[in-house]
Amino acid sequence: MAGGKERALRRRIRSIQSTKKITKAMELIAASRIAKAQQRVAAARPYSERITEVIRNLAAAGAGEGSPLLAERDRVETVAYVVVAGDRGLSGAYNSSVIRAAERSMLHQREQGRRTRLVTVGKKAQSYFRFRGWEIDEAYVGISDNPSYEDARIIADYVTTRFEQGEYDRVELAYTQFLSVGTQRVTIRRFVPLDASLLETGDGPTADYEFEPAPQQILDRLLPRYAEARLYAALLEGAASFFAAQQRAMKSATDNAEELIVKYSREMNRARQDAITTEIMEIVGGAEALRQAQSDRTDLLVDHVLMAADVLTNELNPLSRS
Repeated sequence: MAGGKERALRRRIRSIQSTKKITKAMELIAASRIAKAQQRVAAARPYSERITEVIRNLAAAGAGEGSPLLAERDRVETVAYVVVAGDRGLSGAYNSSVIRAAERSMLHQREQGRRTRLVTVGKKAQSYFRFRGWEIDEAYVGISDNPSYEDARIIADYVTTRFEQGEYDRVELAYTQFLSVGTQRVTIRRFVPLDASLLETGDGPTADYEFEPAPQQILDRLLPRYAEARLYAALLEGAASFFAAQQRAMKSATDNAEELIVKYSREMNRARQDAITTEIMEIVGGAEALRQAQSDRTDLLVDHVLMAADVLTNELNPLSRS
């Protein structure tokens, strides 16, 4: 009969085996989604490159002066942060890395006497900053795994509108840049005002265009699309980074589960051996006690027979003498 320790280890091993099946399945799912996320990042890149080229051609035609999204503030008093994290956990340090990097940057801004505002993407960012007492202007959840361009347009429109209205003097974008399946990097870069270097045309326009309406009007309409494209690219890279981090985390969890199964199996085998050894010792001890008892009963019977024989002998001797 197995001992209590063996039964407890057996239950623990079954529980770990069930967890291992779940983590292995999540690892495979994350691996399949990484490929799709990479394809979406690659598919969005030509649009971003083309819109950048058009903006540079507009700048070469004399546009760019007085565009609201390019206007640098003489004095920066309020800095807003758009923090892109995940809606789910089980992804290693993916969420905590970008959240803490953004928090450190915001604390640095406050040390310089500036106010900070916050726009979060993902439940993890929203929960963390709300728990820490940060004021959140707007939170977007349920889009981090599969962001759409419409999601990026809504977020970008919210942020750029408040920048143009003067509520924000500068907006920083915090997200995880996807470099490869094995490498992702937390990045904090300026979102608006847009970098004026994108208007640098080098040797001149890449083609001879005639613009209708005026280049400045086209640029004012195109710059919000450029901001949307930048944010959309950040959301896509964040999604790809999340799945890569989740794959690594689930692979590590599966490997750890396998090690625990081996460890507890050895302990269970030792416990079973101890139980078997104990049972054998009990059986041997019982057999020895039984043998000893049987030997004692035999000796008592012999003594009883001899005593009876002596009595009979003593009784018969007077009769023989008579």
